[in-house]
Amino acid sequence: MLQSFAATTRPDQGPPRLQALREELSRRNLTGFLVPRADAHQGEYVAPRDDRLAWLTGFTGSAGFAIVLPDLAGVFVDGRYRLQVRAQCDQTAFTPVDWPETPAGEWLREHAPAGGVIGFDPWLHTPDEIARTEKALAGTRIALQPVEENPIDAIWADQPAPPRGAVRRHPDRLAGRASADKRAEIAAALQRAGQSAVALTLPDSISWLLNLRGSDIPRNPVVQAFAILHDDARLDLFVDAGKLGDIALDNVTLHPPEAFASALKGLTGAVRFDPATAPVAVAQALAEGAPGADPCLLPKARKTEAELAGMRAAHLRDGAAMAEFLRWFDTVALHRPSEIELAMKLEDCRRETGELLDLSFETISGAGPHGAIVHYRVTDETNRELAPGELYLVDSGGQYADGTTDITRTLPAGDPPAEARGPYTRVLQGMIAISRARFPKGVAGAHLDALARYPLWLVGADYDHGTGHGVGAALSVHEGPVRLSRISTLPLEAGMILSNEPGYYRAGAFGIRIENLVAIRPAPDLGEGRAMLEFETLTLVPIDTRLIDPDLLSTAERDWLNAYHARVEAELAPLVGPATRDWLARACAPI
Repeated sequence: MLQSFAATTRPDQGPPRLQALREELSRRNLTGFLVPRADAHQGEYVAPRDDRLAWLTGFTGSAGFAIVLPDLAGVFVDGRYRLQVRAQCDQTAFTPVDWPETPAGEWLREHAPAGGVIGFDPWLHTPDEIARTEKALAGTRIALQPVEENPIDAIWADQPAPPRGAVRRHPDRLAGRASADKRAEIAAALQRAGQSAVALTLPDSISWLLNLRGSDIPRNPVVQAFAILHDDARLDLFVDAGKLGDIALDNVTLHPPEAFASALKGLTGAVRFDPATAPVAVAQALAEGAPGADPCLLPKARKTEAELAGMRAAHLRDGAAMAEFLRWFDTVALHRPSEIELAMKLEDCRRETGELLDLSFETISGAGPHGAIVHYRVTDETNRELAPGELYLVDSGGQYADGTTDITRTLPAGDPPAEARGPYTRVLQGMIAISRARFPKGVAGAHLDALARYPLWLVGADYDHGTGHGVGAALSVHEGPVRLSRISTLPLEAGMILSNEPGYYRAGAFGIRIENLVAIRPAPDLGEGRAMLEFETLTLVPIDTRLIDPDLLSTAERDWLNAYHARVEAELAPLVGPATRDWLARACAPI
């Protein structure tokens, strides 16, 4: 089924909804309220029922929050969404706030009245998040107060029902490990730590642990559930049993989701919970909470050989679909195709593989100035034609049974603008720098992030997003905790998969981003005897060479690009039709 491009909230809906919320807060004697883009599972993506931020403000980005006060409502977004928030929100009612430059606590100190009581839903915020804000409010008479019922739910008359998507098994042959083995390993770690159990709230952690995949969240094959794993490897799963159908799980006891809080209260001994990802309500319910990282995060990030093989197969299949699309794009680029038409055609190409389960996220299909909106999402209202001479940025991916893909390419419609050649080439140089990197064990994403930015820094440019995010194996396209980012201190390890996507954005003109996925693997010893790591490029899709300024490329960069294209052509040519095979030969020609 093709994706819907209808807007979720009209700009004129925001002010009356904001007024209704303020009236509800007044009835509860609350000065203000925190409105995150979050659900009780603290995943990045939320079901329609939980998209309270979009319902209230109109902002549909995947990260951000709002703070509503009696006379001011701030919508906090990072650098990816600063153009988008201004386009989607009624700025007579909502004030965009640059975040994280301006954190919630600092903003409240300035704008909330003395003695103000700011409500928050304890199921929608983590302990770490609330602690940071409370620390910033220390010494003021402004207090944060948890509420029992979310006031937005009280005024949202047609709020959707909770999702009840069907669950399927993820075969052990694709996972590389049986669920029982994973649970036994984590239970043993709990025993060593002197902990009786761990409370799990992240859907992708639970899906990974049980070798299950779901359909509760569009584009993300996760099961919305809660779980308690005990130190003897027993697991209590809090899930709508109807979603499981006839799936039987060994050593797993099913409970309804609403029983989770009371089950937490009944636990004895030290119970682990992740203060960075679990809701405040979980910490409040535990008699003896033991803060600690979700024990599924790192094992999930370190892909098994079976998962890596599945990801390679998915990327090969997806690369062939992308090649068919790119060949077609060249035939229509000068005929003013619309953003929706282009996105739908790309989805068709993926579906023609016969193996696409879903997109891995809503396709970013940005023509001309829309490409400068980092996470632009086309709607019927914003749909724009691609004009000759403009750039087209397409960031997309697919969910397959064996893997998850995520790829970005920037394409010219006819003769590219001369002023785009330099930035495009520098973005490509940054992407190549990451692709070629060799680094010792212990190096983190923060150490490598600058490699991708350096060519842009030389001319005074940069981009306001990380260079790369972790990617799940047939799971969430954005997967923590690993990142290529100046703030990521987690050491990189073999088996981790990341995106490699530097960019350049000129507001009102064009956007440039080139993205491949890479897997970390041991690097050959070059004679020094030091253990080193390197990246294996998983994505196999031509990089458009028509925008390159060849004078900027070094010999090593040119050699990398030519070798990459030789590999792309060799691996994709047997999988595509004759017309695309001929196109591949031209697109992958050495420069």
